Amino acid sequence: MRKGLADGSAAARARSARRRASPSYSEWESLSSEIRRCQLCPLGRTRTHAVVYRGGLSPRIVFVGEAPGREEDLRGIPFVGRSGRRLDAAIACLGLGEKEFGVLNVLKCRPPHNRFNAAAARTCRPYLDRQLDLLRPQVLVPLGRTALRAIAPNAPPVLKAAGIPLRSSEGRILFPLLHPAAALRSRRWAERWDRDIAALHDWLAAGSEKNHTVGRSR
Repeated sequence: MRKGLADGSAAARARSARRRASPSYSEWESLSSEIRRCQLCPLGRTRTHAVVYRGGLSPRIVFVGEAPGREEDLRGIPFVGRSGRRLDAAIACLGLGEKEFGVLNVLKCRPPHNRFNAAAARTCRPYLDRQLDLLRPQVLVPLGRTALRAIAPNAPPVLKAAGIPLRSSEGRILFPLLHPAAALRSRRWAERWDRDIAALHDWLAAGSEKNHTVGRSR
C-alpha cells in the first residue's frame, strides 16, 4: 500500500514537472521569428519592430499589456518606458526572480498614435494563445481594461476586478491590475496600484494560484 502511494506521488510530481517544463528553444524561437516577420495586418507596415516577449520561459506569472508604445517599438522589448519601470518596481516588490515572470502584449506591433486596434488584436490573438500554451504560466496578470477585455471579455470592469483573482471562461487563472500608466497619472491611482500589488503579493505568498482559490468571470 505504501509503495502504491509512493508511486502515485512520484507520478503526480512527474506530471507537474511536465506541465511546468520550459518550451524547447526551437519551439519558442520558431514562434518568435514568426511574430517578428508577421505582416497579417496593416500594423506590420508601420512598426519599427514587432515586440514579442521578455522574461523567463517557465514563468510563474505572465503580465499582459495591451500594445507596445514608442519606446517598445524602437527597442523591440515590451514595457521598457515609464510604465515598464513602474511595472519592474512592482515585480521587485513581489519578490519574483528574473526567470519567474514574463511580460508581453496582446498586440505585437505599435498601433499609430497608440490607439488600440481591435481588428489587429483579433489577428494577433492566435500568437498570444500560442505563447501562453508554450509558457504555461500559473497566473496571468492583465494590465488595464483593454488587456482584461481581450483575455476575459465577460470579466467585470477593471476598476472592479483589479486586485481580485478570478478564473476566465477558458479556465485561465487571472489577477487583473490597473495599467501601470494609471499609477503615473495621479496619486489616487498610484495608491490603488500599490494596494493591488500588495494584494497580489499576499495571494501569491499564500500559494493561492496553485490551489485555484479564485472566482469565475461570467
